[in-house]
Amino acid sequence: MKRMWNSFKIAFSMYSKFPMPESEWNRENLSYAMIFFPWIGALIGIIIYGVFALKEWCAVNAPDVPDMVFTMIMVIVPVLVTGGIHMDGFMDTQDALSSYQTQERRLEILKDPHAGAFAILSCVVYFLCYTGIYSALSENSVRAAAVGFLVSRTLSGLSVVAFPQAKEDGLAATFAENAAKQTVKIVLCIYLLILCAALFIIGKGVGIAAAAAAAAVFFYYFRMSVKNFGGITGDLAGYFLQLCEIWMAAAAVGADIVLRNIR
Repeated sequence: MKRMWNSFKIAFSMYSKFPMPESEWNRENLSYAMIFFPWIGALIGIIIYGVFALKEWCAVNAPDVPDMVFTMIMVIVPVLVTGGIHMDGFMDTQDALSSYQTQERRLEILKDPHAGAFAILSCVVYFLCYTGIYSALSENSVRAAAVGFLVSRTLSGLSVVAFPQAKEDGLAATFAENAAKQTVKIVLCIYLLILCAALFIIGKGVGIAAAAAAAAVFFYYFRMSVKNFGGITGDLAGYFLQLCEIWMAAAAVGADIVLRNIR
């Protein structure tokens, strides 16, 4: 039980801004950290849904409050909760992919603390697209988007313990090396099955579209990482997570619009 508690503290202290008691980073304490990674997504999803519910309430009871205020809050919630750690990986990866350099040079770019032009441009475009997608959320699609924060982290955690590592050092390699891989894989696969069922139950066609988008991005992530970097890193895992979340939300919104027009 103590090991699980320490793994929980490490997961939340590393991947969120929630204050947690200190825990020693050793093999025992890191062994189950990936199991708790999706729990951070659950908190983000709950907050996102709560903000959306408040927006709907204000639309009836306080119509003078602009919807865009709530849209912007929903867009920045994941950054506030995580501290932007995954967006940092997204930006680093965009810089590396846009360099068209050798595999070794791309890995060096991932470690470079400076943000290049492609990273900044990609970040701006990402949040513009995110804002547009979230401005079109409905009661049906917001549920699928909220679940997407769990799905992205479940798949990202699976990649850390199942995909080849591009480097022997780094954050992803540390978690992969010290994880109780078989147990973590089983638990994350169970999470994934439950989440796919939840997407179908709460969203039917919208949920199926979101799940399909997650599967497509996950396949792309594996192929791209192996081809361009020789495996995954912590930055690449963050890159995948950001892509998965925005594409799941986009698929949910698009499917919801299409299905409503058909009806």
